[in-house]
Amino acid sequence: MATSWQLTVDCADPARLVEFWCDALGYVPEPAPDGWSSWLEYWLAGGLPPEELVGAEEGSGAIVDPGGLLPRIWFQEVPEGRVVKNRLHLDLSCTPGRGRMHYAERSSRLDAEVARLVALGASVVRRNAPEGADYVAVTLQDPEGNEFCIS
Repeated sequence: MATSWQLTVDCADPARLVEFWCDALGYVPEPAPDGWSSWLEYWLAGGLPPEELVGAEEGSGAIVDPGGLLPRIWFQEVPEGRVVKNRLHLDLSCTPGRGRMHYAERSSRLDAEVARLVALGASVVRRNAPEGADYVAVTLQDPEGNEFCIS
């Protein structure tokens, strides 16, 4: 039996990353559980102290695939900032890959998606396109500096 899982991202501003990653991935903010009008109401009913629920009116801090197929991503607020390179990152695909599309078309599609992500708040770290290789990818950072790649 497979184990269910989610990806948790430590961050300073969950609401900002929820907005960015929903736009980037086509996900939606996680809705409140059935029977509850809001996450704040849900957590208060569970006995969590109100002082621990600052920002809870904005949501759970998680995003979900609207189709229900892909993993939940939770943005967990932590007091410390990122200090070193990520040991785990997302790899996004916006092209079908080598053998299914010519390099120039893949590169053009990738450039358009990178421009869209930058407009959402990402920043480009580097373009990975070795001379003579039939490969292109870009490493970016989300608004809090978490690295991810796209090809």
